[in-house]
Amino acid sequence: MARTTDYGDATGLENMQQLIQLRWMAVVGQVATIAVVHYGFGIRLPLDQMLAVLAFLAAFNAASQLRWRIHRDVSNGELFVALLVDVAMLTAQLYLSGGAANPFVFLYLLQVILGAVLLEAWSTWTIVGITSACFAGLAIFSGPLQLPIEHGRGLLSPYILGMLICFGLNASLLVVFISRISRNLRARDARLAALRERAAEEEHIVRMGLLASGAAHDLGTPLATLSVILGDWRHLPHFTSDPELLAEIDEMQAQVQRCKATLSGILLSAGEARGESSLETTVSTFLDDTAEEWRSTRPVLAFEYENRFGHDLPMVSDSALKQTLCNVLDNALQASPDWVRLEATHDGDTLRLTVTDAGPGFAPGMLADFGKPYLSTKGRPEGGLGLFLVVNVARTLGGKVSARNRPEGGAEVTLTLPLASIILEEEEDEGNGS
Repeated sequence: MARTTDYGDATGLENMQQLIQLRWMAVVGQVATIAVVHYGFGIRLPLDQMLAVLAFLAAFNAASQLRWRIHRDVSNGELFVALLVDVAMLTAQLYLSGGAANPFVFLYLLQVILGAVLLEAWSTWTIVGITSACFAGLAIFSGPLQLPIEHGRGLLSPYILGMLICFGLNASLLVVFISRISRNLRARDARLAALRERAAEEEHIVRMGLLASGAAHDLGTPLATLSVILGDWRHLPHFTSDPELLAEIDEMQAQVQRCKATLSGILLSAGEARGESSLETTVSTFLDDTAEEWRSTRPVLAFEYENRFGHDLPMVSDSALKQTLCNVLDNALQASPDWVRLEATHDGDTLRLTVTDAGPGFAPGMLADFGKPYLSTKGRPEGGLGLFLVVNVARTLGGKVSARNRPEGGAEVTLTLPLASIILEEEEDEGNGS
Protein backbone atom coordinates (compact mmCIF):
# COMPACT_ATOMS: atom_id res chain seq x y z
CA MET A 1 0.00 0.00 0.00
CA ALA A 2 1.33 3.43 -0.87
CA ARG A 3 1.98 5.77 1.98
CA THR A 4 1.21 9.47 1.83
CA THR A 5 4.20 11.16 3.40
CA ASP A 6 5.35 14.67 4.14
CA TYR A 7 9.10 14.70 3.65
CA GLY A 8 9.64 18.14 5.17
CA ASP A 9 11.44 16.51 8.10
CA ALA A 10 14.46 14.29 8.75
CA THR A 11 12.63 11.13 7.63
CA GLY A 12 12.88 11.97 3.93
CA LEU A 13 16.61 12.65 4.22
CA GLU A 14 17.20 9.39 6.08
CA ASN A 15 15.29 7.44 3.42
CA MET A 16 17.25 9.14 0.63
CA GLN A 17 20.47 8.11 2.37
CA GLN A 18 19.17 4.55 2.46
CA LEU A 19 18.63 4.69 -1.33
CA ILE A 20 22.17 6.02 -1.80
CA GLN A 21 23.57 3.11 0.22
CA LEU A 22 21.46 0.66 -1.80
CA ARG A 23 22.76 2.18 -5.03
CA TRP A 24 26.39 1.72 -3.95
CA MET A 25 25.63 -1.91 -3.17
CA ALA A 26 24.03 -2.24 -6.61
CA VAL A 27 27.17 -0.88 -8.29
CA VAL A 28 29.43 -3.35 -6.46
CA GLY A 29 26.99 -6.22 -7.02
CA GLN A 30 26.69 -5.53 -10.76
CA VAL A 31 30.46 -5.38 -11.18
CA ALA A 32 30.78 -8.76 -9.43
CA THR A 33 27.90 -10.31 -11.41
CA ILE A 34 29.22 -9.08 -14.75
CA ALA A 35 32.67 -10.46 -13.96
CA VAL A 36 31.32 -13.89 -12.91
CA VAL A 37 28.99 -14.22 -15.91
CA HIS A 38 31.48 -12.97 -18.48
CA TYR A 39 34.63 -14.67 -17.22
CA GLY A 40 33.28 -17.48 -15.03
CA PHE A 41 30.45 -18.82 -17.22
CA GLY A 42 32.05 -17.70 -20.48
CA ILE A 43 28.92 -15.83 -21.58
CA ARG A 44 29.90 -12.92 -23.77
CA LEU A 45 28.58 -9.53 -22.57
CA PRO A 46 29.06 -6.00 -24.03
CA LEU A 47 31.46 -5.00 -21.27
CA ASP A 48 32.21 -1.50 -22.54
CA GLN A 49 28.57 -0.49 -22.68
CA MET A 50 27.61 -2.15 -19.38
CA LEU A 51 30.57 -0.58 -17.56
CA ALA A 52 29.63 2.81 -19.03
CA VAL A 53 26.14 2.43 -17.51
CA LEU A 54 27.75 1.52 -14.18
CA ALA A 55 30.05 4.56 -14.37
CA PHE A 56 27.04 6.83 -14.95
CA LEU A 57 25.20 5.22 -12.00
CA ALA A 58 28.25 5.67 -9.73
CA ALA A 59 28.66 9.33 -10.81
CA PHE A 60 24.95 10.01 -10.19
CA ASN A 61 25.19 8.41 -6.75
CA ALA A 62 28.29 10.40 -5.82
CA ALA A 63 26.54 13.62 -6.87
CA SER A 64 23.48 12.63 -4.84
CA GLN A 65 25.61 11.99 -1.79
CA LEU A 66 27.25 15.41 -2.05
CA ARG A 67 23.91 17.14 -2.61
CA TRP A 68 22.17 15.58 0.39
CA ARG A 69 25.02 16.50 2.69
CA ILE A 70 24.09 20.14 2.07
CA HIS A 71 20.31 20.06 1.55
CA ARG A 72 18.28 18.73 4.45
CA ASP A 73 14.72 18.54 3.11
CA VAL A 74 13.75 15.77 0.68
CA SER A 75 10.46 15.95 -1.19
CA ASN A 76 8.36 13.12 -2.60
CA GLY A 77 9.27 14.28 -6.12
CA GLU A 78 13.01 14.00 -5.41
CA LEU A 79 12.65 10.46 -4.11
CA PHE A 80 10.51 9.66 -7.16
CA VAL A 81 13.23 10.92 -9.53
CA ALA A 82 15.89 8.93 -7.65
CA LEU A 83 13.89 5.72 -8.08
CA LEU A 84 13.28 6.51 -11.76
CA VAL A 85 17.04 6.79 -12.29
CA ASP A 86 17.48 3.37 -10.66
CA VAL A 87 14.77 1.90 -12.92
CA ALA A 88 16.43 3.44 -16.01
CA MET A 89 19.86 2.06 -15.11
CA LEU A 90 18.45 -1.41 -14.41
CA THR A 91 16.59 -1.34 -17.73
CA ALA A 92 19.76 -0.35 -19.59
CA GLN A 93 21.74 -3.19 -18.03
CA LEU A 94 19.00 -5.73 -18.74
CA TYR A 95 18.72 -4.50 -22.34
CA LEU A 96 22.45 -5.16 -22.81
CA SER A 97 22.30 -8.61 -21.19
CA GLY A 98 19.30 -10.49 -22.56
CA GLY A 99 16.31 -8.30 -21.65
CA ALA A 100 13.28 -10.13 -20.24
CA ALA A 101 15.15 -13.46 -20.47
CA ASN A 102 17.69 -12.26 -17.88
CA PRO A 103 16.85 -13.82 -14.48
CA PHE A 104 17.68 -10.51 -12.80
CA VAL A 105 14.64 -8.90 -14.43
CA PHE A 106 12.78 -9.51 -11.17
CA LEU A 107 14.82 -6.74 -9.57
CA TYR A 108 12.05 -4.49 -10.91
CA LEU A 109 9.99 -5.75 -7.97
CA LEU A 110 12.52 -4.22 -5.58
CA GLN A 111 11.96 -0.78 -7.15
CA VAL A 112 8.18 -1.18 -6.96
CA ILE A 113 8.25 -2.20 -3.28
CA LEU A 114 10.60 0.64 -2.36
CA GLY A 115 8.26 3.04 -4.15
CA ALA A 116 5.26 1.64 -2.26
CA VAL A 117 7.01 2.30 1.06
CA LEU A 118 8.60 5.67 0.27
CA LEU A 119 6.34 7.49 -2.17
CA GLU A 120 2.87 8.96 -2.35
CA ALA A 121 0.14 6.97 -4.07
CA TRP A 122 0.38 8.62 -7.51
CA SER A 123 4.17 8.21 -7.56
CA THR A 124 3.97 4.54 -6.63
CA TRP A 125 1.48 3.73 -9.37
CA THR A 126 3.62 5.65 -11.84
CA ILE A 127 6.59 3.46 -10.87
CA VAL A 128 4.40 0.37 -11.39
CA GLY A 129 3.40 1.58 -14.87
CA ILE A 130 6.96 2.49 -15.88
CA THR A 131 8.49 -0.80 -14.70
CA SER A 132 5.74 -2.76 -16.46
CA ALA A 133 6.39 -0.82 -19.67
CA CYS A 134 10.14 -1.43 -19.34
CA PHE A 135 9.55 -5.16 -18.85
CA ALA A 136 7.36 -5.29 -21.95
CA GLY A 137 9.86 -3.22 -23.95
CA LEU A 138 12.70 -5.55 -23.00
CA ALA A 139 10.66 -8.53 -24.15
CA ILE A 140 10.09 -6.88 -27.53
CA PHE A 141 13.29 -5.01 -28.36
CA SER A 142 16.25 -6.58 -26.53
CA GLY A 143 18.44 -9.31 -27.99
CA PRO A 144 18.39 -12.87 -26.59
CA LEU A 145 20.75 -13.90 -23.81
CA GLN A 146 23.05 -16.75 -24.68
CA LEU A 147 22.19 -18.55 -21.48
CA PRO A 148 20.89 -22.15 -21.65
CA ILE A 149 17.94 -22.70 -19.30
CA GLU A 150 18.48 -26.48 -18.74
CA HIS A 151 15.79 -26.96 -16.12
CA GLY A 152 16.76 -30.59 -15.68
CA ARG A 153 20.15 -29.68 -14.20
CA GLY A 154 18.62 -27.92 -11.19
CA LEU A 155 21.04 -25.56 -9.50
CA LEU A 156 23.70 -26.50 -12.02
CA SER A 157 21.68 -24.61 -14.63
CA PRO A 158 23.11 -21.06 -15.00
CA TYR A 159 19.58 -19.69 -15.51
CA ILE A 160 18.18 -21.37 -12.38
CA LEU A 161 21.25 -20.31 -10.41
CA GLY A 162 20.77 -16.73 -11.62
CA MET A 163 17.12 -16.79 -10.52
CA LEU A 164 18.18 -18.10 -7.09
CA ILE A 165 20.76 -15.34 -6.73
CA CYS A 166 18.17 -12.76 -7.83
CA PHE A 167 15.66 -14.08 -5.29
CA GLY A 168 18.22 -14.05 -2.47
CA LEU A 169 19.34 -10.56 -3.42
CA ASN A 170 15.78 -9.24 -3.55
CA ALA A 171 14.86 -10.87 -0.25
CA SER A 172 18.00 -9.71 1.59
CA LEU A 173 17.80 -6.13 0.37
CA LEU A 174 14.09 -5.94 1.19
CA VAL A 175 14.61 -7.23 4.72
CA VAL A 176 17.53 -4.87 5.40
CA PHE A 177 16.24 -1.70 3.81
CA ILE A 178 12.54 -2.07 4.51
CA SER A 179 13.47 -2.62 8.18
CA ARG A 180 15.56 0.57 8.17
CA ILE A 181 12.92 2.57 6.32
CA SER A 182 10.21 1.30 8.67
CA ARG A 183 12.37 2.37 11.61
CA ASN A 184 12.68 5.84 10.05
CA LEU A 185 8.92 6.04 9.57
CA ARG A 186 8.26 4.88 13.13
CA ALA A 187 10.65 7.57 14.41
CA ARG A 188 8.81 10.12 12.25
CA ASP A 189 5.47 8.97 13.63
CA ALA A 190 6.83 9.25 17.18
CA ARG A 191 7.98 12.83 16.50
CA LEU A 192 4.59 13.72 15.07
CA ALA A 193 2.85 12.16 18.07
CA ALA A 194 5.05 14.21 20.41
CA LEU A 195 4.23 17.38 18.45
CA ARG A 196 0.51 16.61 18.59
CA GLU A 197 0.74 16.01 22.33
CA ARG A 198 2.62 19.27 22.82
CA ALA A 199 0.05 21.13 20.72
CA ALA A 200 -2.73 19.68 22.88
CA GLU A 201 -0.90 20.74 26.04
CA GLU A 202 -0.36 24.24 24.68
CA GLU A 203 -4.05 24.44 23.77
CA HIS A 204 -4.79 23.45 27.35
CA ILE A 205 -2.51 26.24 28.57
CA VAL A 206 -4.35 28.73 26.36
CA ARG A 207 -7.64 27.68 27.94
CA MET A 208 -6.11 28.03 31.40
CA GLY A 209 -4.82 31.46 30.40
CA LEU A 210 -8.33 32.53 29.47
CA LEU A 211 -9.63 31.24 32.80
CA ALA A 212 -6.81 33.03 34.61
CA SER A 213 -7.63 36.28 32.80
CA GLY A 214 -11.24 35.95 33.90
CA ALA A 215 -10.12 35.23 37.45
CA ALA A 216 -7.89 38.33 37.36
CA HIS A 217 -10.85 40.54 36.46
CA ASP A 218 -13.07 38.84 39.03
CA LEU A 219 -10.56 38.76 41.91
CA GLY A 220 -8.41 41.82 41.24
CA THR A 221 -11.05 44.39 42.17
CA PRO A 222 -12.21 42.67 45.42
CA LEU A 223 -8.62 42.23 46.57
CA ALA A 224 -7.83 45.88 45.83
CA THR A 225 -10.95 46.94 47.73
CA LEU A 226 -9.98 44.79 50.72
CA SER A 227 -6.48 46.26 50.66
CA VAL A 228 -7.88 49.84 50.73
CA ILE A 229 -10.37 49.05 53.52
CA LEU A 230 -7.71 47.38 55.66
CA GLY A 231 -5.42 50.36 55.11
CA ASP A 232 -8.17 52.69 56.32
CA TRP A 233 -8.90 50.50 59.32
CA ARG A 234 -5.28 50.70 60.46
CA HIS A 235 -5.74 54.44 61.09
CA LEU A 236 -9.03 54.22 62.99
CA PRO A 237 -8.71 54.99 66.72
CA HIS A 238 -10.60 51.81 67.63
CA PHE A 239 -7.85 49.69 66.01
CA THR A 240 -4.80 51.80 66.84
CA SER A 241 -5.71 51.66 70.52
CA ASP A 242 -5.87 47.85 70.50
CA PRO A 243 -2.50 46.20 69.65
CA GLU A 244 -4.12 42.79 69.21
CA LEU A 245 -6.61 44.07 66.61
CA LEU A 246 -3.82 46.04 64.90
CA ALA A 247 -1.74 42.87 64.62
CA GLU A 248 -4.69 41.05 63.06
CA ILE A 249 -5.11 43.90 60.55
CA ASP A 250 -1.43 43.55 59.62
CA GLU A 251 -1.85 39.79 59.17
CA MET A 252 -4.92 40.30 56.98
CA GLN A 253 -3.03 42.81 54.82
CA ALA A 254 -0.16 40.36 54.45
CA GLN A 255 -2.55 37.61 53.37
CA VAL A 256 -4.23 39.92 50.83
CA GLN A 257 -0.81 40.78 49.39
CA ARG A 258 0.02 37.08 49.25
CA CYS A 259 -3.23 36.43 47.33
CA LYS A 260 -2.36 39.20 44.86
CA ALA A 261 1.16 37.82 44.39
CA THR A 262 -0.18 34.31 43.84
CA LEU A 263 -2.66 35.64 41.28
CA SER A 264 0.19 37.40 39.45
CA GLY A 265 2.18 34.14 39.37
CA ILE A 266 -0.77 32.22 37.96
CA LEU A 267 -1.27 34.83 35.25
CA LEU A 268 2.39 34.69 34.29
CA SER A 269 2.36 30.89 34.22
CA ALA A 270 -0.67 31.03 31.93
CA GLY A 271 1.14 33.44 29.62
CA GLU A 272 -0.28 36.83 30.72
CA ALA A 273 2.37 39.06 32.27
CA ARG A 274 1.85 41.90 34.68
CA GLY A 275 4.33 44.76 34.50
CA GLU A 276 4.75 45.25 38.22
CA SER A 277 5.88 41.64 38.71
CA SER A 278 9.38 41.96 37.19
CA LEU A 279 12.21 43.62 39.14
CA GLU A 280 15.94 43.65 38.58
CA THR A 281 17.85 41.51 41.07
CA THR A 282 20.49 38.77 41.07
CA VAL A 283 20.17 35.01 40.83
CA SER A 284 21.35 34.34 44.39
CA THR A 285 19.19 37.12 45.83
CA PHE A 286 16.16 35.86 43.93
CA LEU A 287 16.67 32.31 45.16
CA ASP A 288 17.37 33.39 48.75
CA ASP A 289 14.28 35.62 48.86
CA THR A 290 12.06 32.96 47.32
CA ALA A 291 13.28 30.30 49.73
CA GLU A 292 12.85 32.60 52.73
CA GLU A 293 9.35 33.67 51.66
CA TRP A 294 8.31 30.07 51.09
CA ARG A 295 9.72 29.01 54.48
CA SER A 296 7.88 31.79 56.31
CA THR A 297 4.49 31.17 54.67
CA ARG A 298 4.35 27.35 54.79
CA PRO A 299 3.95 25.04 57.78
CA VAL A 300 7.16 23.13 57.12
CA LEU A 301 8.88 21.59 60.17
CA ALA A 302 12.38 21.29 58.68
CA PHE A 303 13.48 23.12 55.53
CA GLU A 304 17.05 22.80 54.30
CA TYR A 305 18.19 25.34 51.75
CA GLU A 306 21.64 25.32 50.17
CA ASN A 307 22.64 27.93 47.59
CA ARG A 308 25.75 26.75 45.74
CA PHE A 309 25.24 28.97 42.70
CA GLY A 310 28.66 30.59 43.04
CA HIS A 311 29.45 33.76 41.08
CA ASP A 312 26.28 35.85 41.14
CA LEU A 313 24.65 37.13 37.96
CA PRO A 314 22.01 39.84 37.35
CA MET A 315 18.51 38.67 36.45
CA VAL A 316 14.88 39.75 36.39
CA SER A 317 12.75 38.67 39.34
CA ASP A 318 10.08 36.81 37.40
CA SER A 319 6.91 35.85 39.24
CA ALA A 320 6.36 32.95 36.86
CA LEU A 321 9.71 31.42 37.80
CA LYS A 322 9.05 32.12 41.47
CA GLN A 323 5.63 30.47 41.31
CA THR A 324 7.15 27.53 39.45
CA LEU A 325 9.71 26.91 42.19
CA CYS A 326 7.05 27.35 44.89
CA ASN A 327 4.80 24.82 43.13
CA VAL A 328 7.57 22.21 43.25
CA LEU A 329 8.23 22.97 46.92
CA ASP A 330 4.50 22.83 47.72
CA ASN A 331 4.20 19.40 46.14
CA ALA A 332 7.19 18.19 48.13
CA LEU A 333 5.67 19.63 51.33
CA GLN A 334 2.37 17.83 50.75
CA ALA A 335 4.24 14.53 50.36
CA SER A 336 6.70 15.20 53.20
CA PRO A 337 5.46 17.70 55.85
CA ASP A 338 8.42 16.99 58.15
CA TRP A 339 11.35 17.69 55.81
CA VAL A 340 11.97 19.42 52.46
CA ARG A 341 15.29 20.36 50.90
CA LEU A 342 16.14 22.85 48.14
CA GLU A 343 19.56 22.97 46.51
CA ALA A 344 20.64 25.47 43.84
CA THR A 345 23.73 24.78 41.74
CA HIS A 346 25.44 26.38 38.75
CA ASP A 347 26.43 23.82 36.10
CA GLY A 348 28.07 25.46 33.09
CA ASP A 349 25.44 27.60 31.39
CA THR A 350 22.52 26.18 33.35
CA LEU A 351 20.83 26.75 36.69
CA ARG A 352 19.86 23.52 38.42
CA LEU A 353 17.28 23.60 41.24
CA THR A 354 16.80 20.30 43.07
CA VAL A 355 13.90 19.75 45.49
CA THR A 356 14.06 16.67 47.69
CA ASP A 357 11.53 15.23 50.11
CA ALA A 358 11.20 12.22 52.41
CA GLY A 359 7.72 11.18 51.29
CA PRO A 360 6.51 7.96 49.67
CA GLY A 361 7.87 8.93 46.25
CA PHE A 362 6.21 8.86 42.84
CA ALA A 363 4.22 5.93 41.54
CA PRO A 364 5.81 4.35 38.43
CA GLY A 365 2.91 5.54 36.27
CA MET A 366 3.38 9.13 37.43
CA LEU A 367 7.09 9.05 36.64
CA ALA A 368 6.35 7.81 33.13
CA ASP A 369 3.82 10.62 32.54
CA PHE A 370 5.40 13.27 34.75
CA GLY A 371 3.88 16.72 34.21
CA LYS A 372 0.70 15.56 32.49
CA PRO A 373 -2.42 17.50 33.59
CA TYR A 374 -4.94 15.91 35.95
CA LEU A 375 -2.48 13.20 36.95
CA SER A 376 -2.14 13.22 40.72
CA THR A 377 -2.15 10.97 43.76
CA LYS A 378 -4.25 13.46 45.73
CA GLY A 379 -7.55 12.25 44.27
CA ARG A 380 -8.77 15.77 43.38
CA PRO A 381 -10.29 16.55 39.96
CA GLU A 382 -7.92 19.47 39.49
CA GLY A 383 -4.89 17.51 40.74
CA GLY A 384 -1.65 17.56 38.76
CA LEU A 385 -2.04 21.11 37.41
CA GLY A 386 0.79 22.44 39.59
CA LEU A 387 3.42 20.15 38.07
CA PHE A 388 1.83 20.62 34.64
CA LEU A 389 2.47 24.37 34.90
CA VAL A 390 5.98 23.73 36.22
CA VAL A 391 6.87 21.58 33.20
CA ASN A 392 5.42 24.02 30.69
CA VAL A 393 6.98 27.15 32.22
CA ALA A 394 10.36 25.37 32.23
CA ARG A 395 9.87 24.34 28.62
CA THR A 396 8.95 27.92 27.67
CA LEU A 397 12.24 29.08 29.18
CA GLY A 398 14.14 26.40 27.24
CA GLY A 399 14.65 24.16 30.26
CA LYS A 400 13.31 20.84 31.48
CA VAL A 401 12.02 19.13 34.60
CA SER A 402 12.96 15.62 35.64
CA ALA A 403 11.81 13.48 38.55
CA ARG A 404 13.02 10.31 40.22
CA ASN A 405 12.57 8.27 43.37
CA ARG A 406 15.56 8.21 45.70
CA PRO A 407 16.93 4.79 46.69
CA GLU A 408 16.86 5.80 50.36
CA GLY A 409 13.23 6.91 50.10
CA GLY A 410 11.45 10.05 49.02
CA ALA A 411 11.40 11.84 45.69
CA GLU A 412 13.66 14.29 43.88
CA VAL A 413 12.52 16.84 41.29
CA THR A 414 15.18 18.73 39.32
CA LEU A 415 14.43 21.93 37.44
CA THR A 416 17.12 22.73 34.86
CA LEU A 417 17.06 26.16 33.19
CA PRO A 418 19.47 27.81 30.72
CA LEU A 419 20.94 30.92 32.33
CA ALA A 420 20.57 32.79 29.04
CA SER A 421 16.79 32.75 29.47
CA ILE A 422 16.77 34.41 32.92
CA ILE A 423 19.90 36.54 33.36
CA LEU A 424 20.38 40.12 32.18
CA GLU A 425 23.17 40.84 29.70
CA GLU A 426 25.55 43.39 31.14
CA GLU A 427 25.83 46.64 29.23
CA GLU A 428 29.27 46.95 27.64
CA ASP A 429 29.19 50.74 27.62
CA GLU A 430 27.31 51.11 30.88
CA GLY A 431 29.30 54.05 32.16
CA ASN A 432 29.79 55.98 28.94
CA GLY A 433 26.49 57.86 28.85
CA SER A 434 27.00 60.12 31.89
